[in-house]
Amino acid sequence: MNFAIEVRDLTKKFKSVTALDGVTQSFDSGVLHGLIGPEGAGKTTLLRHIVGLYVPTSGEIEFKINGKIISPGDMKNSISYMPQQQSLYPDLSIAEHLEFFRELYGLKKDEYSSKVEELLGITQLKKFRNRPAGNLSGGMYKKLGLMISLLHSPKILLLDEPTNGVDPIARREFWDLLHHLITPEIIIIYTTAYMDEAERCDLVHLLDNGKLFSSGTPSELLEKAQVQNFDEFYLRQTGAQV
Repeated sequence: MNFAIEVRDLTKKFKSVTALDGVTQSFDSGVLHGLIGPEGAGKTTLLRHIVGLYVPTSGEIEFKINGKIISPGDMKNSISYMPQQQSLYPDLSIAEHLEFFRELYGLKKDEYSSKVEELLGITQLKKFRNRPAGNLSGGMYKKLGLMISLLHSPKILLLDEPTNGVDPIARREFWDLLHHLITPEIIIIYTTAYMDEAERCDLVHLLDNGKLFSSGTPSELLEKAQVQNFDEFYLRQTGAQV
């Protein structure tokens, strides 16, 4: 089953600030999409439109299954959004968080049990299941947030700068985990300001001041621009400091 998100001429204005300026892009399943750009580029604003938290000033977003348009309401339970700042409960353990969200999502016990064991396994958090969230390292905290996002098996996974502020080893582990999750039936859209992470994505979409100015595979973009990395690419394309 193929899922797709079609963003067409999406514009969002907050008074005098244009957060998104005519963004048009398709996001297909089976692909790890990277939205790349510095703070203020429009990455979070775009994710919040996809999840339905914002209403566009103009333009539209369509969801499709096997080419057929699906209403946003019908896709609501298939979308999972992991925000930049998660508010997990410091006194609750990993296991207690997962049980809390099981009830929130209305998951059946048998379905939940097998899913939790799978998630604890791939995140390597099994032996920490009874540790309170307040005692987790930054990387483990992010992994718990990801598990919560994956608990109800979403078809669209939106990750807003999930590796921001974590150490390089935790970042690498998180990326290994994401590549393990990619299947033909899930769309993953990942935002980051770390230019080196662009090369870990299947497709990258670069934003600056609300405008989408370049999309493609990392190797294609770097080769076409004749640069070695995305710091250099971004600077050459926008004149911005990264």
